[in-house]
Amino acid sequence: MRPTPDEFEQAWPRIVRALAAFTGSLDDAEEFAAEAVARAAAFPGRIDSFAAWCTSVAKRAWIDDARRRKVEARLAPELVRPEVDPTASVTAMAPDDRVAGEGLDDRLALLFVACDEALSPTSQMVLALRVVCGLTIPEIAAHLGLQEPATAARLTRAKRSLAEARGAFRVPGPSERAERLPVVLACVAGMFTVAHRTVLDPADSLADTGRQALSIADALVAAYPTDTEVRGLRAVIRLGLARRPGRVDATGTGLALDEVDRSRWDRRLLAAGLDDATFAAAGDGRFAIEAAISGLHSSAPTFADTDWGRIVLLYGALEERWPAPSVRVARLAATAHALLAIAARSARVTGAEGGGPTGPQAEALAAVEDELLALEAGPAAYASRDAALTLADVAWRTGRREEARERYTALAEVMRAEELRRFCLRRAAG
Repeated sequence: MRPTPDEFEQAWPRIVRALAAFTGSLDDAEEFAAEAVARAAAFPGRIDSFAAWCTSVAKRAWIDDARRRKVEARLAPELVRPEVDPTASVTAMAPDDRVAGEGLDDRLALLFVACDEALSPTSQMVLALRVVCGLTIPEIAAHLGLQEPATAARLTRAKRSLAEARGAFRVPGPSERAERLPVVLACVAGMFTVAHRTVLDPADSLADTGRQALSIADALVAAYPTDTEVRGLRAVIRLGLARRPGRVDATGTGLALDEVDRSRWDRRLLAAGLDDATFAAAGDGRFAIEAAISGLHSSAPTFADTDWGRIVLLYGALEERWPAPSVRVARLAATAHALLAIAARSARVTGAEGGGPTGPQAEALAAVEDELLALEAGPAAYASRDAALTLADVAWRTGRREEARERYTALAEVMRAEELRRFCLRRAAG
């Protein structure tokens, strides 16, 4: 019986959490949960509760495996015994887990476990993004700017290090969760970022990582309703999803910002996201600022009405708190839009025809392009791609069409999202 996408999305974290508490191992929980789901897909009869059925089957499979390993250990003393006695973890950890994580969403429980301070920040992100958020190794590597083999190795080491540091599986208590919350927020943000960049128009709910990120953000708000960073993160996700219907045309081709049909935006989700952004404005953390930026994009009635000046200032503040290369690229892109907007207004007033800014604005735009060229050649994959797209867009808007076509042609060769590849090909064709 193949589960529906909604059944799988709701059941998977519940199964993994229950198994992790039962076995004491996050690694074993993943392995036996996958085995149980595969058995459910092949089961010919009716399954009333998918999560309960899979949990029960997985527990029996783990017990069988543990018994087999005990027999091997008894009959073959030369084999290395497991560092943690699997039967001991059943009685030792399940009660603690029930106390520490009572009432906590299963996905959040797993995120707080993965974001353990015993691991390095990068290892926390790799473990959480893979085990809880369900991203692939290539997606995680691209998001974190790592090589794929190194990412896979970090995942293996993170699981082993967590088992060695903490022993059996345990959901942290409230004070520990509060300390780990910033990393958890970064993980959910990373999940949405990957979805926003790679799947502009998901085919079904199982492939809709963006909606899954919103579901986790909802659970975070339920747990921390007055936290401005939590509300800011949900605002960013809500507003991003609200604008998603306008990102592609009827042919599945991506659209530039000035081409988007804003009437297609999800007004209900937009209003909810703006409410969250307003609440988050009381704070000054990373996600509060990101929410303010997304709010300005979402509330502008047209592309020409976008307040690029304020967006540039907000990106400057964001860069101070979170100096990621992608944030620097976003600030430079917003600066380019602001300079081009000034040139467009000046041209309308004077009636002049031209391809872009002149005088001091032209010098400022040239400086922006120089910085973007340096970032394009840098090691940060997302920042490099975004810088290349911005350079192509600036060349296009300033009338340097041949340069723009060359850039879009090169970008089409490396673009992973099909919608963006089609956009680059359309621009390359003039």
